[in-house]
Amino acid sequence: MRVFVALDIPEQVRSGISAFCAKLKGACPQARWARVENLHVTLQFVGEVSGEIVERIKAELAAIRLGAPVEMSFRNVGFFPSDRRPRVFWIGIHATPNLAKLAAETAQRLEPLDIPREPRPFRPHLTLARFNSHEGIERLREELGKVESLEFGSTQTGELHLYRSELKPGGAQYTRLETVPFATFAGGAKK
Repeated sequence: MRVFVALDIPEQVRSGISAFCAKLKGACPQARWARVENLHVTLQFVGEVSGEIVERIKAELAAIRLGAPVEMSFRNVGFFPSDRRPRVFWIGIHATPNLAKLAAETAQRLEPLDIPREPRPFRPHLTLARFNSHEGIERLREELGKVESLEFGSTQTGELHLYRSELKPGGAQYTRLETVPFATFAGGAKK
C-alpha cells in the first residue's frame, strides 16, 4: 500500500486556489495540473509498505504531541528548483515554527520502521503544476502578472492524517486511513 502523512487544507482555501488555477490553466495547458481536491501539506511521504507497517505507522503517529496547533497561511507562488529552470509551480505556506517541528518528529518516529527521511530541507508548499518542458511558462508568468492577490487564506489544525495513494489513469486517488490529533485548541477541540 502506498501511503503518506499530511495535513489537510480547509475548503475555503481550496476553493480560492481552484478559482486561481482555473484562470491560469489556459495559459499553460502543457503542464500537469494537480487536482485541487487532492491538495494537502505533506509531512512525510512513506511509499509502498505492508499492512503491518501501516498499523505500526498509525501507532507511531498517535504518540506525536505538540503544545499548540499549527497555524498556516497560504500565499505567494514560486517555482522549483528555480525561476529560471521551473519544474514545479507551487503556492507557499507560511506557518508557525511548530509545522517544521511536526514534520521532523513525524520523520523521526517513522525512521525506525525503515522509512527514510526526506534528504531535502522541509519547505512547506502546495504543488499546483509540474512541467515537462518550458513551453507555455512565459505565458503563465504573464497571466500571473495580472492576478490581483496571491493570498489564499489561512487555517489552524491540531490533526494530521495518514493517507493511502492509489495511482489511477485519471491521477492519484487519496483515501484517508487515520486521523491523529497532535494538539488541542485553547477552549477545546477545533476542526
